[in-house]
Amino acid sequence: MMPMEHDKGHRSRRIARNTLMLYVRMLFLMLISLYTSRVVLGSLGENDYGIYNVVGGVVAMFTVISGALNSAITRFVTIELAKDDMASLSNVYHTSVTVQLIIALAVALLAEPAGLWFIENKMTIDPSRISAARMVLHFSIFTFAVNLLSVPQMALITAHERMEAYAGIGILDGLLRLAVAFFIMASPIDRLVFYAAMMALASLIVRIAYTVWCRRHFEECRTPFVFDLGLTKEMFAFAGWNFIGVTSGVLRDHGGNILVNIFSGPGVNAARGVAWQLNGAVQGFVSNFMTAVNPQITKSYASGEHDYMFRLMRRSSRMSFYLLLVLALPVLFNAEYLLGLWLREVPEHSALFVKLFLVFALSESLSSPLVTAMLATGRIRNYQIVVGGLQLLNLPVSYILLRAGCMPEITVVVAIAVSQVCLAARLIMLAGMTGFPARVYLREVWLNVVSVSFIAAIVPFLAVGYLPEGFAGFALSVALCAACACMAVLFAGCSRDERKIIMELIRKKGRR
Repeated sequence: MMPMEHDKGHRSRRIARNTLMLYVRMLFLMLISLYTSRVVLGSLGENDYGIYNVVGGVVAMFTVISGALNSAITRFVTIELAKDDMASLSNVYHTSVTVQLIIALAVALLAEPAGLWFIENKMTIDPSRISAARMVLHFSIFTFAVNLLSVPQMALITAHERMEAYAGIGILDGLLRLAVAFFIMASPIDRLVFYAAMMALASLIVRIAYTVWCRRHFEECRTPFVFDLGLTKEMFAFAGWNFIGVTSGVLRDHGGNILVNIFSGPGVNAARGVAWQLNGAVQGFVSNFMTAVNPQITKSYASGEHDYMFRLMRRSSRMSFYLLLVLALPVLFNAEYLLGLWLREVPEHSALFVKLFLVFALSESLSSPLVTAMLATGRIRNYQIVVGGLQLLNLPVSYILLRAGCMPEITVVVAIAVSQVCLAARLIMLAGMTGFPARVYLREVWLNVVSVSFIAAIVPFLAVGYLPEGFAGFALSVALCAACACMAVLFAGCSRDERKIIMELIRKKGRR
């Protein structure tokens, strides 16, 4: 029993260490992202920034072709690594590289004519900017294809839990984006076209960095090339059903952006893009935590440690929500002032988009461990039919409501409601497939995070009318929100044992 407990303690420390590395990466990238968004919006202007977001969204729609395979590659690599079979792992890696190359070419061939048709026939755009929008499309497709080819290397790094590489290359990516933002003002050509071209070049440099690092550190990348037709068919079979879920997610995120353009124009797309950028910066902290946890969920399933996997899923769901709540609560109460500090000109609708996207992120954070566990089983047909089918409701429902005259923010309200319905469906299906205790999850996770959120928001809500105006009031509000969130998590969200561990860590840090 002792060796097993020791192994679990080692795995917990590894998760903590990897999470810390990823947090350093995310903090750096968040600061760069917030600053570059301000610079880029100021340099391009509201309309061009909106065009870049919506054209990029058109290209991102084609992730329905590739995204399903991305999940398959990550799962297959992690499963083979858990089995400690180098020959099979090498086989999976080389086959996935070939598959991604084929998919990248297919996406380019499909996205070019479809994207050009959309720009010329459906986009709400000044005719004088159509030529620039076409160039943005070409560079966005190239960027998408390059990023697609990095997936096998990123899957290896994640499965091996070598997060120092993920963090280091991520920081390189952030520095390149920062450089691009500074160079826009000195562009010798159209600024929008120049920005798209430089972003494509930055993606290519990052792709080369992933390839070089993986070849130096992973033996499976240096073995002779192989292509396994049987494994390819198995990947496509897994991806075929996963296609439904990926399609629904892409239509929800980028389809909503396109609907906003059709009904409201590029100015509101700029507001949605700003809100999405800020939401991504905050949500990235949770994504980093789950990047560190996901390999452990998949490996514990592969090794038959289901009880450990169930506990890890419940704990990581709560912790994901708590990490996001501590960051989101100050933004929810101060979105307008924060946007004013961040941007020279704040697009209309930005503040409400920011608040709704954060609520959506909180809702989705609960589901991430459940999705990982479901993919680990490999039995995803019924899951994708049910959950993917529910998520597909986002686009038609949003279209109907926008057509009826609702505000553009309704697209995010619909996404929040559907997210909670999908959470319930995931719990029911996981319980039937793996024996996952759904009632325990509802008691220890869902009811817990709802209670913690309510407790954390009470004091800031009551105090908001009594705080001074200006920066002093903003600073007091942020401090109050963060303190209330931390106290609510510690005393209402954590168990006695978890609270004891946290307090001990705080005391140790204090003594140091």
